[in-house]
Amino acid sequence: MAASAAGSTAFHLFEPKADHSAVCCGASDHAMTAPSPYSANDFFRHSGLNQPTIDLRELESMAASKLDPAIYSYISGGAGDSAAANLAAWEQFRLRPRMLRDVTNVSTVSRVLGDQTAAPIIIAPTAMHRLVLPAGELATARAAARAGVTYVVSMAATTAIEEISQAAPDGRHWMQAYIRRDRGITRACLERAAAAGCQAVVLTVDSPGTPSYRSRPGESLNRGLPLPNLAPDQSRPDVLSVAADYAADLTFEDLDDVRGWTNLPLVVKGILRGDDAVRCLDSGADAIAVSNHGGRQVPGCIPTAMALQDVVDAVAGRGDIYVDGGIRTGADVLKALALGATAVMVGRPILWGLAVGEESGAFAVLEQLRADLSRLMAQCGIPDISCVSADLVRLAR
Repeated sequence: MAASAAGSTAFHLFEPKADHSAVCCGASDHAMTAPSPYSANDFFRHSGLNQPTIDLRELESMAASKLDPAIYSYISGGAGDSAAANLAAWEQFRLRPRMLRDVTNVSTVSRVLGDQTAAPIIIAPTAMHRLVLPAGELATARAAARAGVTYVVSMAATTAIEEISQAAPDGRHWMQAYIRRDRGITRACLERAAAAGCQAVVLTVDSPGTPSYRSRPGESLNRGLPLPNLAPDQSRPDVLSVAADYAADLTFEDLDDVRGWTNLPLVVKGILRGDDAVRCLDSGADAIAVSNHGGRQVPGCIPTAMALQDVVDAVAGRGDIYVDGGIRTGADVLKALALGATAVMVGRPILWGLAVGEESGAFAVLEQLRADLSRLMAQCGIPDISCVSADLVRLAR
């Protein structure tokens, strides 16, 4: 289908899955629910869409019509123009397709932290999914497992990490963390996550105790929902008050200690400079997530698409590099890979999918991104993710 007036792409959801045989060219009361019977068709029945396509900007508009305005504002909001700049930056790069390559079989299968995944797509850590859907993080975990991708569980989730792992026992989960002033709180959370089967820790370092969002007077942003990972000892915590308790004295010297709490691989998220990325790796990190927190923290911040190359060049193959911020199409994913990312992280679109189509809505977003990536790989002469290289993109002049 043609691009919409807003410049976004309408994707075909029900493309056949690719043949992956190509040879490379180089604690809440929602826990323990039964696996969901939802199919992709349920997404369209619930959403009101009458055809098997999904436009993520249209999906956001639909989600906005279903959500409490304050909740939608919290999810969609940014600092100045930084969120919009993230979206626009990917458009500044143009693809350079290769021709006369054999793309009979195209595979999106990738590796993150050495483990195989169905596509180079990771669900970014986003807070409080039960504000969007009663099943919340349980639905997200099941959708991720069905799609064969990793789900990074936010420390500010409204469901305990143990229950999330139990809801999708075959899923791959990483645990995101903020360092509280009392580091013992964060350490205890990460030790619980490791015991629950999480395979990595994602440490967010761009939020030094200064929440950028304010809730309405007399109303907590989390609406009385629990925060069993972030504030396990509080029965009715206020998420913004807890966020004000994030440590402001976190330094590179702390990274080795954090890694030692669990001995799980450590991904440092919130890096926008190559020199910072190198210091993270030198200090015990295993991988870097290029992120400006969805454009929510710093007005006028460099878009992640523009920051990525500096980090890739500085890291020089020493570890995985992930990138988030404005990923909405398979073309965005392919551009990120060509710029040197190992995988992309997707945040807000998952919440829009949950709001509109519940678990199957989140799954539809993930499957559509994978299918669109597969289609574009074929059109650009790329049979396998390992064949993606920097010559596939150019910065528009």
